[in-house]
Amino acid sequence: MQFNKKFQKPIPVREGETYDVTIENIGEKGDGIAKVDGYVIIVPKTQKGERVKVKVTAVRGKVSFGEVIEKLGEAPAEEEKENEDEEEGGEEEMDDDEEEGEEDADLEDEEMEEDQPEEEK
Repeated sequence: MQFNKKFQKPIPVREGETYDVTIENIGEKGDGIAKVDGYVIIVPKTQKGERVKVKVTAVRGKVSFGEVIEKLGEAPAEEEKENEDEEEGGEEEMDDDEEEGEEDADLEDEEMEEDQPEEEK
């Protein structure tokens, strides 16, 4: 069994083995990122939310690389929808708060200008 040298934990995947995974994110280079017991598998040509069977082609320290053997479908809709709702809700609230803050600042500027004598404007 291989160990991750940095953390001294056994690596939960083995080269040549297959695993059913869900693509959790997309990396900087556009490859899918899946995890098995917290261990990262990079899977090219996949999309976020896709469920696939992957064959591990290489194990390299903190990450491994795999290729899609079979597409199993999309992630369960309930989990995906809940995550999207949480993300969208947080962003919308921030946008609304930012806009309100900007409007308040504009009103304060206008009020300050009105309070100043004509000569200072």
